[in-house]
Amino acid sequence: MDDKNYMDLAINEAKKALLNNEVPIGCVIIFNNEVIAADYNRKEQLQSATAHAEILAIEQACKLLKSWRLDECTLYVTLEPCPMCAGAIFQSRIKRVVFGAFDPKGGAYGSNFDINAVPRLNHYPLVTSGVRKEQCSELLLDFFKEKRQKNW
Repeated sequence: MDDKNYMDLAINEAKKALLNNEVPIGCVIIFNNEVIAADYNRKEQLQSATAHAEILAIEQACKLLKSWRLDECTLYVTLEPCPMCAGAIFQSRIKRVVFGAFDPKGGAYGSNFDINAVPRLNHYPLVTSGVRKEQCSELLLDFFKEKRQKNW
């Protein structure tokens, strides 16, 4: 499979978030060409500020691999990771990050700021942006448009 196919899996996770009235962000983590973790935003369900799709998927991957080091993994997520998630990516040593939509308000891989530009860190994941950007953006735009119409 290629980046677009793996992003399609992350988009499927984001659609699960929609069904649960969560912001539609989905994430999958790949190791040896296999999905080892998949989740979606669960902040409302878990009433936890840290229940972002990336954090939940990283926790799953660490448990499965019995290691906090995910240095041979690729993380696919529908929205550019925020600073908290970028920190978890840094801490878990994820090799590569692939994201769909850019997040100009909170993105930490180039939109708002770029954590990879911070000097002296001991890990910098490879980053690929804009994969299935339109589909990822559309999910988020439609979700928030509907919420505004209902005075969320």
